Amino acid sequence: MKDALQRDINYMRISITDRCNYRCRYCMPEGCAKVRMEDILTYEEILQICRAAGRLGIVNYKVTGGEPLVRIGCDSFVRMLKELPDTRQVTLTTNGELLEEHLPALLAAGLDAVNISMDTLRADRFSFITGGGHLGKVQDALAAAVSSGLKTKVNCLIQKGFNEDEVEDFAAMAFEKGIAVRFIEMMPIGCGDPANGYSNAVLLDRLTAAYPGLTADDTVRGNGPAVYYHIPGQAGAVGLISALHGMFCSSCNRVRLSAQGQLKPCLCYEDAVDLKPFLADPQALEDRLREAVLRKPEQHCFGVTGAPTEHRLMAQIGG
Repeated sequence: MKDALQRDINYMRISITDRCNYRCRYCMPEGCAKVRMEDILTYEEILQICRAAGRLGIVNYKVTGGEPLVRIGCDSFVRMLKELPDTRQVTLTTNGELLEEHLPALLAAGLDAVNISMDTLRADRFSFITGGGHLGKVQDALAAAVSSGLKTKVNCLIQKGFNEDEVEDFAAMAFEKGIAVRFIEMMPIGCGDPANGYSNAVLLDRLTAAYPGLTADDTVRGNGPAVYYHIPGQAGAVGLISALHGMFCSSCNRVRLSAQGQLKPCLCYEDAVDLKPFLADPQALEDRLREAVLRKPEQHCFGVTGAPTEHRLMAQIGG
């Protein structure tokens, strides 16, 4: 293993709840087992971990769930994260249903950016894939976030036989609204089946056919692995997050903290380090956290037969 500084692990996704108000079919379908509330970390316990993480150079945080906005006090937690001495950036990923009502408090808390998950622009398809979500509320939240000046991105997962005819529509939305829309390849986690997804190379061919002026965009648009393309002179961009067909492990800068206090060095593997037993001892917590970071593998093993890949649902490991 390379050490933490060489790997430049500076980003942590923090799941604050496994609950969600949606039942997306590839993430948290009906019947998904829930964690007991007493097993979920308190906000203060999460902050203890983040203080130790900051001393190790982890200074950027993404607040996730489940759906983070269903947990009471999420807005205040964002503020507390921002107030930690080592914090550089705090962002949020959300399905968007509750975002508009929370937006003023999140802005006041200092939220730096928001990612909104949106797999379709058709209301009937949206209700189906989310188990009853309201596309109009998410579109209103997107418009409010953009109008507020908050850095806003949309995450979209294209699936065969469902929304494959909407690729160009999402690109048009990106350029119209001046935002980044990122297409994420389906990963074999939980109910996700890559056979139902698309290679982003195929999507890029479609995008360049629809927009012949599309060119690579080197603008830094966040902390993640997306490769961006834009039309010179326009503010919007499309991004490709290609976990399977464009392995970016060598530049991966992140770890994941579950709502129960388990730190996952890599999304792909079952391996996780339980931090909860060390919360009472700051030095032991820091040592355990360092150990977890150093266990980060050189690359994922998606598609490798017999590999110890993650078997839990995406909602159970931090979205």
